[in-house]
Amino acid sequence: MTLSSLDVTTTRQVRVRAPGKINLSLHVGPRQDDGYHALTTVFQAVSVFEEVVARACDERVVTVSGPQSELVPTDSSNLAMVAVELLARATGIDEGVRLHIDKGVPVAGGMAGGSADAAAALLACDALWQTGLSRAELVELAAELGSDVPFVLQGHTAVGQGRGHLLTPVLGRGEFHWAFAVQDRGLSAGVVYRALDELRAMGDGADVAEPPDLDDDVPLLQALRAGDAHALGAALHNDLEPAALELDPDLAQPLAVAQDAGALGVVVSGSGPTVAALARSRQHALVLAAAFTAAGVADRVLTATGPVAGARVISTD
Repeated sequence: MTLSSLDVTTTRQVRVRAPGKINLSLHVGPRQDDGYHALTTVFQAVSVFEEVVARACDERVVTVSGPQSELVPTDSSNLAMVAVELLARATGIDEGVRLHIDKGVPVAGGMAGGSADAAAALLACDALWQTGLSRAELVELAAELGSDVPFVLQGHTAVGQGRGHLLTPVLGRGEFHWAFAVQDRGLSAGVVYRALDELRAMGDGADVAEPPDLDDDVPLLQALRAGDAHALGAALHNDLEPAALELDPDLAQPLAVAQDAGALGVVVSGSGPTVAALARSRQHALVLAAAFTAAGVADRVLTATGPVAGARVISTD
């Protein structure tokens, strides 16, 4: 039987892979009138991935599989579906899509799993619907979805400013190896930011610059340019870490285990609760992961390398 052009379209699917991220540094300014905090951060994309498959469909639906998939909403609040609706409005598309998300990035773990879904959905539906948007136009749409979504599209290593969405690529050398202590319990980014504001209001926070700048990150950027893992480990920083520890004191345990196991540096990833430990080598990352498991301080452990590319179409059928 010969398929019509419409039949070909309705059987087509696009598969996109998008990475998670860690914040090598995160400096948080005071809360602004719009409710956001001014940020200066150095992102690195790491080899923990979400995969999103977009298929033509009469309606717009999303399904989810993988670790912690039961925690991910499948209604219109899912950030990938928000991305689909945004792209459809921006391009005048009136077509359905069935999205399937296969999760690899921890849910509510401070590694941008939801943002990776949104970035992947933008890219997948752009290809499925053949909208013809440029990468720059997709990045503009991504900025409307959240602070981390533009970076997930770009990947590699970058400085983020503003809400984190204004990106400047960082030139670096080499590959860095990570071990992650993942918790099944999540931490809401909004709750962590509010806890930081409360700590600062009580005088428990450091002096806050507005907006934060890159002066404190010069050693970190130099370490990236040199490919120096030891110097990078010493420069890891996260203003949100005290707030995450205030909300979840048990996070002190994986931080201590990683230090005792010889991590070059250890930090809460973003708003947490995932703890990221920088290793000397790929083998040492496995040692750190084993230490997390042996100490019983993680529900799951992951190892990864960085930097990696941003969201990419990996197949079309």
